[in-house]
Amino acid sequence: MGTTTPPRTLAEALRARGDESLAGLLRARPDLLNPVPNDITQLATRAGTRASVVRALEHLDRFALQTAEALAVAPDPAPYGILLSLLTGDGLDDGEQRDDMGAAVTAALPGALATLREQALVWGEDERLRLVRTARELLAPSPQHPSPTGLGPTVAEATAGMSPGRLQEILTTAGLHATHDPVSAVAALSALFTDRTRMAELLDTAPVEALSVLDRLVWGPPYGEVTPNPTPPVKWLRDRGLLLPVSTRTVVLPREAALHLRAGRAHRVPEPVPPVVVAAAERDPQAVDRAAAGQAFTALSTVEELLKLWNGGGPAILRAGGLSVRELKRTATALDVTEPIAAFWVELAYAAGLLATDGESDERYAPTPASDEWLDLSAQHRWTHLAAAWLPATRVPGLVGGQDAKGRALSALGPELDRSAAPDVRRRVLALFAELPPGTAPDPETLLRRLRWERPLRGSSPSGEGTDLRSRLALWTLNEAELLGITGRGALASQSRALLDEGEETAAAFLAPLLPEPLDHVLLQADLTAVAPGPLERPLAETLSVLADVESKGGATVYRFTPGSVRRALDAGQAAADLHAFLAAHSRTPVPQPLSYLIDDVARRHGHLRIGAASAYVRCDDEAVLNEILADRRSTGLRLRRLAPTVLASQADPNSLLEALREMGYAPAAESAEGDVLITRAGARRTPPRTPPTPVPEGPPVPDETLLGAAVRAIRAGDTAATVIRKDPSEGGPSSTTSSGSLPRTTSAETLATVQAAAMTGTAVWIGYVNAEGAASQRVIAPVRVEGGFVTAYDHTADEVRTFALHRITGVAELAEDGKG
Repeated sequence: MGTTTPPRTLAEALRARGDESLAGLLRARPDLLNPVPNDITQLATRAGTRASVVRALEHLDRFALQTAEALAVAPDPAPYGILLSLLTGDGLDDGEQRDDMGAAVTAALPGALATLREQALVWGEDERLRLVRTARELLAPSPQHPSPTGLGPTVAEATAGMSPGRLQEILTTAGLHATHDPVSAVAALSALFTDRTRMAELLDTAPVEALSVLDRLVWGPPYGEVTPNPTPPVKWLRDRGLLLPVSTRTVVLPREAALHLRAGRAHRVPEPVPPVVVAAAERDPQAVDRAAAGQAFTALSTVEELLKLWNGGGPAILRAGGLSVRELKRTATALDVTEPIAAFWVELAYAAGLLATDGESDERYAPTPASDEWLDLSAQHRWTHLAAAWLPATRVPGLVGGQDAKGRALSALGPELDRSAAPDVRRRVLALFAELPPGTAPDPETLLRRLRWERPLRGSSPSGEGTDLRSRLALWTLNEAELLGITGRGALASQSRALLDEGEETAAAFLAPLLPEPLDHVLLQADLTAVAPGPLERPLAETLSVLADVESKGGATVYRFTPGSVRRALDAGQAAADLHAFLAAHSRTPVPQPLSYLIDDVARRHGHLRIGAASAYVRCDDEAVLNEILADRRSTGLRLRRLAPTVLASQADPNSLLEALREMGYAPAAESAEGDVLITRAGARRTPPRTPPTPVPEGPPVPDETLLGAAVRAIRAGDTAATVIRKDPSEGGPSSTTSSGSLPRTTSAETLATVQAAAMTGTAVWIGYVNAEGAASQRVIAPVRVEGGFVTAYDHTADEVRTFALHRITGVAELAEDGKG
């Protein structure tokens, strides 16, 4: 540890560390850097605060945590041998399996201790190991918070406040020499419980029912309730101190007795070795890559369909934020998926910055300008964009449909879906996938067991979701990875390995050969359908989606032409000749005659009726058609009346009148105030430029090496300033007041003379300084130049060169010889 004197405090232990070791502490516990501690003492104080210790304990793996738990019930300080015996047992009940476990614990314990030391949870040499007090309080047993080991208080703790007479009765009944000294009585009882021979003899005389009571308490919880008139077995145990009273109705099994019954073990099953993730199936890696690529293509198609669905303005936002249940159900129906999967796609598009709120008075969700840029990318780059957005996202779609801690429903795109642990779980799950050979699908149960070993205390959530949140996040990760094409047939794909290890460009290069090439043609059929045998080029797909309705999806997409779909294309400004030319250019089969007739028939009637604003009117050169409309009972709600032989007026607005007449089988066209036909292309609604949602951090970010180096230097400099030895005035220095915690006081002349002398000799001095805001501080400086009423000096406290005004220096004192540098 760099010193021959054992450290007496955590601060001394940290002070003896090297810079790399201090950097390792700050890297493991970045919360200690906010803000940077002034010195080592402040660092040690902050490392012992409850919130920081809890956060550090939550990042321990199972065996490191078991080691800390064993130290919490061990004597303080504890020799290494005592700690080892608490984890392996005393060896008197060993079998072959226990021998193997003991060897594994012996091999793993130094590493666990090194982790605890690095994180400043344990300090001291091997013969005097100390768990920081806050961690001991968190892990030690109490009636309100039983120890994770299941052990109760010691005999001394449990008998505190017990009358000497009662202690003598227990000693006499247990066959021990009675003493009037409570301390000696407690020591005698403790010695009995820790002596295996005498304890075994005592238990040999116990009734069988009493041993059954001990069996129920030995592995915890160690507390039990008793009646005012206990049963004979309980009375036998209580009379001999094997059960000690905590209250009038509660007794506890003391720790020393429990350890005897456990053969000295603090834990029933130590877990020094992480569980192995078992392979559930081994598949052909190329088949895995192809399956993942196929699912990746489906993911792209689904997100594109979602953007198209909300292209003209998506659903309205709830007052509390998010989508209503009805809108989510409608979106799921349109995407032909279940509602939980629809919630995943909506949240993924939101996380990728493709969807956002438009900020209008009637606020709705809509595609962002970035979605148009995304659609212009190649398929492989569109996928890497989605995958790269999914990995760090803290929003959890799996929570949709559940309730928060206050019983309120959680909605898709709502404000309560962030879980800061999600990215860590997601990346850890994929890292465990990557550790397996290519093509290997892990067994989910063993994977969850491994995750629970790595972070046993990270399951609970402040939102009240219970202790299984981390496991639920892992299961959701497995499902989402398969949906997105990160995995295929349960195994990690090569493109996903590349994404995790090398970045998006490499992953895109792996994926590109596995995706189908976009087609520039369709196959027209006589039943008014078109078959796209694969993905279509974007311009072709967009035009065809206006001219025809999608009837089915799969390996091939089937489009159906209907009068309504043809009219939609004509409304968008296409002429019949344009539609004929489009189909002829993009069909590998001749254009069927029924389809040509359909287009010509709808085009002939398109615009025969004209709708304008009166409120609204209908104009037609054929009086018979208007007579037919007036006579139709379905037009009653439109409140039509004839203004002229060729004109009808309506109380309905033009859009409602258009839709009503189309439902009646007509093909009206809207016209402007000048009488020109209005082209009604589908309006694309876009939000203002939006940035994707920022993931909610789980804690302070891990500092980079530059920041770590600067922080360590600043802490060292501050510690030097705080612990430097000042020269006593009686040794011939200037008259000054140098008592601990006070600023030095010297006259202006003495101050000037001392700093000038220090500048000429290159020595460091101690000054008191009051800044412009009136804040006073003590500093150790090495003056470089004194001129114009200012001192330019290297400030050891701040680890930088600074300028000090002479009139703000309260006083100066020289440093003792062993305090220099």
